[in-house]
Amino acid sequence: MYGLLSRLLKAGAVLLALTVTAAAEYPDKQIRLIIPFPPGGSNDVVGRLVALQLSDVLGQQVYVDNRGGAGGTIGTDIAAKAAPDGYTLLVVSSAHAVNPALYKLPYDHAKAFVPVAMFGSGTNVLAVNPELPVHSVKELIAFAKAKPGQLNYASAGVGSFQHLGGELFKLKAGVDIVHVPFRGGGPAMIDVIGGHTKIVFSSLIQTTPHIKSGQLRGLATGGAKRNPVLPDLPTIAEAGVPGYEANNWWGMLAPAGTPPAIVEKLNKAVSTALDAPELQKQFEAQGATVVKMSPAEFGAYVESETVKWGEVVKQGHITAH
Repeated sequence: MYGLLSRLLKAGAVLLALTVTAAAEYPDKQIRLIIPFPPGGSNDVVGRLVALQLSDVLGQQVYVDNRGGAGGTIGTDIAAKAAPDGYTLLVVSSAHAVNPALYKLPYDHAKAFVPVAMFGSGTNVLAVNPELPVHSVKELIAFAKAKPGQLNYASAGVGSFQHLGGELFKLKAGVDIVHVPFRGGGPAMIDVIGGHTKIVFSSLIQTTPHIKSGQLRGLATGGAKRNPVLPDLPTIAEAGVPGYEANNWWGMLAPAGTPPAIVEKLNKAVSTALDAPELQKQFEAQGATVVKMSPAEFGAYVESETVKWGEVVKQGHITAH
């Protein structure tokens, strides 16, 4: 019995030593950062900004692998099944917290990942194609009520931040506008700029460049207060839809079983990356705010968001198509 216990203790010590050594040497090759949406959306914009800085901090290339589809669940499933060695990581957003209420997931939402770090958060913005003859939220509401079911709004897919922002607007403003889902925020934005769909409730970080270029007309932002990036735009709440507020967030997960020492190393590396003046300037210029959390804090945050958005899906009778 003593011999068995001794061997187990030695095996445990060897395993611990190997884990510590692996963490000390990590990373010794490039790292794949899966973004479960196509290029062009807010997840992609934020993920690439972080990946660029993280490559410098870690001394190894962090390359982006876009794997879009099914509201982010396809790319998320790929990450869930990856080796838990710190060389495959996943960018998540509020969509990750919504999906358990919408889909029969191919992975265990609560157990498939370990939290690594939060990146930041940002409000949405209500924007329209300039061909639409409205210049304010009140004008949009009046136009929509005069033509129920005839106005379309685009989103990155069922359950995406854009979708929920639009559904919240429908409920709060009492209008009948039709949801048109796309396979990511990039394709949705292209369609609105092209004038096929007319409205988008997209994250500020993705939409601001198109508003400033004149390709879209911004009507209002969705935060609790006006955003300094677009200070002339009122909030949706003050512009005629009391109680409206919608914010997105972004962060990083790793496959379950990733050694805690590697998770902690990644968390510190992300924190350093978020301190980069260039990244902060890019975030601020597009209406996003850097937010830092420990792995435990981020895990608790994701859990609370999952409960919150699950209730929104239920109350809004939102179903995956």
